[in-house]
Amino acid sequence: MRSRILHLASLLGMVLTLLPGCGDERSTASRGTLGVSLLTLENPFFKIIGDHLAEEARARGFDVIIVSADKDVAKQSNQVKDFLIRKVDAIVLSPCDPKSIVPVIQEANRAGIPVFTVDIPCPDPAAKVVTQIATDNYGGGQEAARAMIEALGPAGGKVAILHLKQAQSCILRVKGFREVIEAHRAAGGSPIELVMELDGGGARDIGYRAAEDALQAHPDLRGIFAINDPSALGARAALEKANKQEQVKIIGFDGMKEGKQAIKEGKIYADPIQFPDRMGIEIVHAFEDWSKGRGIAPEILIPTRLYRQADGLADSSLD
Repeated sequence: MRSRILHLASLLGMVLTLLPGCGDERSTASRGTLGVSLLTLENPFFKIIGDHLAEEARARGFDVIIVSADKDVAKQSNQVKDFLIRKVDAIVLSPCDPKSIVPVIQEANRAGIPVFTVDIPCPDPAAKVVTQIATDNYGGGQEAARAMIEALGPAGGKVAILHLKQAQSCILRVKGFREVIEAHRAAGGSPIELVMELDGGGARDIGYRAAEDALQAHPDLRGIFAINDPSALGARAALEKANKQEQVKIIGFDGMKEGKQAIKEGKIYADPIQFPDRMGIEIVHAFEDWSKGRGIAPEILIPTRLYRQADGLADSSLD
């Protein structure tokens, strides 16, 4: 009998060590669950947001469910509905389509579940969002313009823009870029002329073709502002094919590892770099503040930082 009791006690001890909060002094009861649907997890930018969001949330005692919407509006809507069924404590979205996502955000509003957006906003006033956390894209565009002025020097020259008008973030980048260049010209600065605005698609292959078109229209082109690293890298390939890589300076945007490597090698002049790690962390802080009844600004913007070749040469992560 005594041996059977000891055996049962041993089994009970094993079960307890497998239960959350038991047998591990570091474990604590969950403070709530965050349901997170990101635009895509194939893009390293959103993967970094997700990874840091999850790490910070768990460090603060929250459970996290992170899914990829794979740029599919219907899929993302279903993911949000699943979060509602699970009765998560908050929903975090980087919307595939800010307009199409409104109805399911409204469902969350009716259920009393707070919604936060990251990187991509949902500006429709019919959908209540606690706060939007994103890069200061307008300020980043201004920073890109200052880098272009620096890169072209006193001679100035013709500049093409590789845009992505479907994205509000890119619209803000180009707006900031244009305003600084125009103000520079108006103040009697170097003669920089914005001659073309082409669809770079935010992708390497489309950026390549757009840069080819810009060079064909303006063989004396001196600069290209690309709204992200993939389109900037595509533009660089087009310049190399045309043997004009020394003539044309490229300013990108993002600070992806491949973009930073190109800056280190002198293939891209500079990038205003984003901080997706901080975006993920700030989302958790915003939810924690909301849950404690603290006031939260409707928009939290994270400044960019200009990354030049000297930064790349000193960047040990590129070794």
